[in-house]
This record gives sequence, C-alpha cells and structure tokens, in this order.
Amino acid sequence: MKRKPRKVVVGMMKALPAKWDAKDNFEVFESLFRCHAQDGLDVFITPECFLDGYAVTEKNWTPARFRRVSQEVGKGLFLKRVSQLARKAKTHVVFGFTEILNNHFYNAALVVGRKGEVVGKYHKTHLQAHDHRFAPGQDLPVFHLDFGCVGTVICADRRWPESIRTLRLKGAEVLLMPTYGMWHLDNEWWMRTRSYENGMFVCFTHPNVALITDPKGGVAAKLQSNVPDVLIHEIDLDQVDDTSHLKDRRPELYGILADTGHPSRQKLYDPPSA
Repeated sequence: MKRKPRKVVVGMMKALPAKWDAKDNFEVFESLFRCHAQDGLDVFITPECFLDGYAVTEKNWTPARFRRVSQEVGKGLFLKRVSQLARKAKTHVVFGFTEILNNHFYNAALVVGRKGEVVGKYHKTHLQAHDHRFAPGQDLPVFHLDFGCVGTVICADRRWPESIRTLRLKGAEVLLMPTYGMWHLDNEWWMRTRSYENGMFVCFTHPNVALITDPKGGVAAKLQSNVPDVLIHEIDLDQVDDTSHLKDRRPELYGILADTGHPSRQKLYDPPSA
C-alpha cells in the first residue's frame, strides 16, 4: 500500500517583542496566530522568550521583576490561553517563554498539541554569559507529534553540532527552533550546514527572520523584514534523509565527544534563585 505523503504546513512568527511586557507580547502572538488559524497550519512557532521580550539581559533585571513575567506550566494564565488557541485551531504550537520552576528560571519552549494538551517542554541547555540568570536544561528530548518526530533547541544551542546530531539520532526529522540572537548571513550558512549534516529540516524562528533549511542544505523558505509577520511554508518529511550522513558514521571513533572529564569541560553556571 502506498504511504500517505508526509506534508507539514509550518507557521513561523516573526515579530520583535517588547521587553517586560507579557500582556502586549501575547496580544501580538494571539493576533498573528488568529490571522492564520484557518490556513491549515500543522505547527506554529514563536521566537525565543517571546512572552517577556527576552528581558533576561536587561540592566534593570531583578528576580522579583523577572518572576512577574515568568510562567508556571499548568498554572500560567498566558500558557493556558496558548492551549486554548491551539485547541480551537487544531494546531500544534511551540511557544517561547521564561518558566519559573523549583525557584529557578528556565529559558523554555512549550510544545502544545492540537487538542491543547501540553506535549512537553524544552529548557535551553547551552547558556552564554548573557543567559546566566537562567538555570541550564539537562535534556535533549524529542516529541512525537501526529505528523512526525520533532526536536527543539533554543538559539545558542544551535552552535554545537552535537546538540542537533543527538536529536537526529533520537529520531527527529525536523528541528523547531525559537531564537533571539544572531541572524546574519553566516547564521544562514550554519543552519544550512546543520540541515545537510543531519539530513533534516531546520526551522529557525527569529524576531527579524524566519528561515527553513532543507535536508540537502538548501534554503527552502525565508521571510525577512522589520514588521510583524508569519512565514507559512509546506515541508515534505519524505525528503528527510535517513542514510547519507547517518549510516556511514563511525561512532567507535568518537568517544572523546562524551568525555565529561576532558579539560575543556567547564562547571555549569550556578544561576541566582528566583
């Protein structure tokens, strides 16, 4: 029996959020989401920490102020509204926000299913100097959605090839990536490389650009501007390459990659309490 085509319609939100203004930022998200709720989207992705405007870097940052724009999964009002919108539109959503959990802050992406259920979440694992008010994530999970297996990383996580390769080896066919940082031409080449070396799609979602790179390392779609907008593009998961770069690997030669005692390994940053 012929297999059903695996076409996935991706919506990638491109908008610059306001620092500290969760209410206004959510209204921008909701407006753009509703504009495309009837477009047959399978998944809708926001930039990194969109809800609070990536306020972690601000000089007027305090734990108390950050707590006010953070959300608890299962309790946060804005996250509940994301679930309601996803359920009504029958669309998966990957939503960037700051999570408060066990008295720590996490740079998080919430994965919501078509029925409004929380499928899972991802915490940014690779923290740079500007991110040290967050606690680091400790896992690279994949999520099995009804259209295929997806992986999620956040912004700087893309710099380490091991992060994306790990998700690919766990079965991820497409990478859904909320970001806020670098988005220059060099980054476009990096994303094309991540796609090529893993034979997968990468969806780089940034306030200024939405970019999809394909399993051959090409640019499948790109939307760049200085106004809020949404890139909508259909990808075909049948194009995901399970052979060329995976079957000929030599894992027995790569042992040093997992050597946590190597001198280059640094102690994880101890973030401030919330």
